[in-house]
Amino acid sequence: MRNLDEIVDEATALFNSIDDTAELEQVKARYLGKNGELTDLLKGLGKLSADQRPAAGLQINQAKDQLENLLKNRRLLLQEKKLEERLKEEALDVTMPGRGYGKGGLHPVTQTLNRIESIFHSIGYEVASGPEIEKDFYNFTALNIPENHPARAMHDTFYIENGDLLRTHTSPVQIHFMLENEPPVKLIAPGRVYRCDSDVTHTPMFHQVEGLWIDEQASFAALKGVLANFMACFFERDDLSVRFRPSFFPFTEPSAEMDISCVKCNGNGCRICSYTGWLEVLGCGMVHPNVLKHVDIDHEQYVGFAFGMGVERLAMLRYGVGDLRLFFENDLRFLKQFN
Repeated sequence: MRNLDEIVDEATALFNSIDDTAELEQVKARYLGKNGELTDLLKGLGKLSADQRPAAGLQINQAKDQLENLLKNRRLLLQEKKLEERLKEEALDVTMPGRGYGKGGLHPVTQTLNRIESIFHSIGYEVASGPEIEKDFYNFTALNIPENHPARAMHDTFYIENGDLLRTHTSPVQIHFMLENEPPVKLIAPGRVYRCDSDVTHTPMFHQVEGLWIDEQASFAALKGVLANFMACFFERDDLSVRFRPSFFPFTEPSAEMDISCVKCNGNGCRICSYTGWLEVLGCGMVHPNVLKHVDIDHEQYVGFAFGMGVERLAMLRYGVGDLRLFFENDLRFLKQFN
């Protein structure tokens, strides 16, 4: 059997030459494991005489403690070395400016919706909302658009299961509200609507704001005043001219289209207004008696007016955007201009 000092010197040199923790554990077994050289020496103590056994056992245990301490120190050294290498690789230069995070902002359509809601809220209108998946009754029938009425074709509707549909306007919100509340009623209903359109001025999904005022004194004169005041506030133009042209909507009678003087050329004529000096901005009219009948409101006692406007249309005019589809293409270069 080899000399104890020879084993310790060999193990010490070998431990100090190893730079890998896993390899170090393998070499440890060679000397201190179950079948290691020092373990074999301990097992051989029984062959010695009783006088020799204590001194030999003491020397072997001292050698074992020496190697275990050496292993412990070597492990710590290798761990520190590994940590230093990792810190060097992941070094942080505190003198460099921080990356930070980009700031989010409101979409221009959301900004326009907020502006519209704020203006109408200032004159006593409340904001109402309703489901985007509607029943035929609320979207058409209750609004005086019975089955086979030509106006249904104009709405170009998305139908889904069970005869339900994606609402084509936010007027159904008015029906829900009138069925649940007694007049007087004074509300706007902003929200998403859906139609099968897609070009520079139409998208399959867009936003509308419908307005309604039901009481005993509502009049067309009041309607004109409310809308003229709204447009002046929205475009921040005291000199904005307005006009109302006769039109047709199944749910209002009489009905009108509202035009404003072109905000680009001040009514002088340009490409935006097709050189007419006027821009069509919304439809409006006095609530048809048939609509009031569907919601159990006495049309002999109460009258009302309603209006509806496209939010993207107003946003395009306010911000000078030429293509409606730009609002929904999610191009950050475009959207950042509004924040």
